[in-house]
Amino acid sequence: MSDTQQFKLPDVGEGLTEAEIVSWKVKPGDSVKVNDIVVEIETAKSLVELPCPFGGTVAELMVPEGETVAVGTPIISVTTGADGAAAPAPSEPAAAGAVPEASEIASPVEDEAVEPGLIGGPAPGGRTSVLVGYGPRTTEAKRRPRKSAAESVSSSTVRQDVHAAFSTGPTQAPEVPAEEAEPATPAVPAAKAAARPVRALAKPPVRKLAKDLGVDINTIEPSGPGGVVTRADVEAVANGAAVAPAAVAPSVMPADGAQETRIPVKGVRKMTAQAMVSSAFTAPHVTEWVTVDVSRTMRLVRRLKLEPEFRDVKVSPLLVIAKAVCLAVRRTPEVNATWDEAAGEIVLKHYVNLGIAAATPRGLVVPNVKGADRMSLRELADALGELVATARSGKTQPAEMSGGTFTITNVGVFGVDAGTPILNPGETGILAVGTIRKQPWVVGNRIRPRDVTTLALSFDHRVVDGQQGSRFLADVAALLEDPAKSLLY
Repeated sequence: MSDTQQFKLPDVGEGLTEAEIVSWKVKPGDSVKVNDIVVEIETAKSLVELPCPFGGTVAELMVPEGETVAVGTPIISVTTGADGAAAPAPSEPAAAGAVPEASEIASPVEDEAVEPGLIGGPAPGGRTSVLVGYGPRTTEAKRRPRKSAAESVSSSTVRQDVHAAFSTGPTQAPEVPAEEAEPATPAVPAAKAAARPVRALAKPPVRKLAKDLGVDINTIEPSGPGGVVTRADVEAVANGAAVAPAAVAPSVMPADGAQETRIPVKGVRKMTAQAMVSSAFTAPHVTEWVTVDVSRTMRLVRRLKLEPEFRDVKVSPLLVIAKAVCLAVRRTPEVNATWDEAAGEIVLKHYVNLGIAAATPRGLVVPNVKGADRMSLRELADALGELVATARSGKTQPAEMSGGTFTITNVGVFGVDAGTPILNPGETGILAVGTIRKQPWVVGNRIRPRDVTTLALSFDHRVVDGQQGSRFLADVAALLEDPAKSLLY
């Protein structure tokens, strides 16, 4: 007896109403178990991998890759029951060097019950937990079988390849965020290349480009670090050129010679556009500037890198700047507030959820460090490193981008001196940090080369007066000019 179940697109958080199907992890005829990842979707805020709430055989992929659908739309159907069970493994031996499929590996362990509270596990009332937004099932909760040794080796190899593709080498100060560094990884050995899965390694925008140009991305010879297919690889194949293992410069003109390219506004770009328009035409912005000698901050960064406590963590000027902002907020809490139009109130926040604007392949995202003001310098360094790594991988979740109270945007990594940043909606202040470079500076009536940067503070003039904004910016500048002044705060 079999039954066909339809998996509907869930609301993955923040009340989002639609999402784009980025890539399917299964195809019709594949066997899936409860909690197996079947699809990767892109919402207006993040990339999310969705697990399947039931097991069986994939009957149909109901939405193609690249299409945007509303929450509640059926996206995949799975045949469950006896007829939907996985087929037995073939008896003939696998070819040398081939990676066995999950369905070809026998599990040495019997199914075990899932712990309460997990997806597929028992819920209150004898029911079974599923995804948020979907009613509980009445079937018996079972855990999928453990992997065999061969499957574990295969999965480990794939994870190592993916990790190598997106790992980065160290960067030098004063370039602050690690998200701007280019990947630098060693070449993949021949043995590991043979074990690489058939599905090519590529970022979602590159997959989308290949689909739009009608190119099979799995047939492209990758030139990126760690065997990643790049945008240049796709464009070269679309133009009819053979791709060499070395990097290929991107084509200036499209293959069809068109003078214009239209890019659909969706996902993060759509969300960013709406937020910026709302902020720019709701909050009256005021921007103030200050140029400051940060030579002592740079010396502090160099000393911290030599400390045993900080040897295994990223230490950059951004760490000191973030700490200075948290300290300066104590003297000017108005920059860490919210304007409540409905209630006619100014809400002062007694905590700092520090947002860090990060440029990613999906667009600009602003995840925040919760309770940054209560963290030690080492704890803040760990939190910033984790935040940047998650943003780079495109896995930042909506909850990590909500609830921010103040934002730092580092335009200096692009060689820009400063700018007039727009407030993140719901916040009162945002600090732009320019590039840190050697400049002539007057020290004790003599001109000396010093590390100098420009800070630009934008604030909501409904909440923050000029005197308050000026004091906050002056405090941050003073702390960066002489970090020892932090003992006074």
